[in-house]
Amino acid sequence: MRSFITPVAIVLALSLTMLFTACEKGPAEKAGAQIDQALENTKDAAKDLKKDVEESMKN
Repeated sequence: MRSFITPVAIVLALSLTMLFTACEKGPAEKAGAQIDQALENTKDAAKDLKKDVEESMKN
């Protein structure tokens, strides 16, 4: 019975360790979020520019 509990305990400990380390945001994930935000800002700026150009062409 003891020989069965030891491998199960090791697997459980490793699984929990991997689970908790996966929850942290790494540098790549942070950089990806910054890129996404920059693209969203650029998209919004392009929409605003288009609106301004359309309004200026009407006048």
